Amino acid sequence: AERPWVCKPIMAAPPPSGTGEPAPPPPPLQYSVLLQHLVGDKRQPRVWDPATLGGIPCPPKSEEQKMVERVMESCPFKAALACVGGFVLGGAFGIFTAGIDTNVGFDPKDPYRTPTAKEVLKDMGQRGISYAKNFAIVGAMFSCTECMVESYRGKSDWKNSVISGCITGGAIGFRAGLKAGVIGCGGFAAFSAAVDYYLR
Repeated sequence: AERPWVCKPIMAAPPPSGTGEPAPPPPPLQYSVLLQHLVGDKRQPRVWDPATLGGIPCPPKSEEQKMVERVMESCPFKAALACVGGFVLGGAFGIFTAGIDTNVGFDPKDPYRTPTAKEVLKDMGQRGISYAKNFAIVGAMFSCTECMVESYRGKSDWKNSVISGCITGGAIGFRAGLKAGVIGCGGFAAFSAAVDYYLR
């Protein structure tokens, strides 16, 4: 008697025998043709329209706009802008330091005489003008040197600030001697590197 719980092996059905010829294999993919359409000569240029990406379409720049951009990116304009900014910053710094200095307006020949408000304001103005001139010269030298170094190297990185800071500090310090020039070069280079690292 057969046992119902005994599993019997199931034989796979033989494949149907066809009388026709086997199907031909698919043609191989020609990668050279595919590459020509992707990165080769047959690649179609794609025009990016900001309007399709959700942005605001911008019209092409006119010749006047291009000329203004060239002027603003030139070294003389950057030097002049840094000179004006340095003059304003130096004047404000000079007036601030004169305001907290207790010896402003005092006459060394008569130290016991109390200076008048006019003398104090005159001394503050002179110190502000002196600081403004120095800051303007340093700013113009640094900006012009950095622009020239960047144009020569063709790169915009922290090395431009370090090189221009060293040149500016060395040029200012060499008036007091070789040692002062070396110290000025190293000090300005370190300060420029720190400011560039903080701003970037």
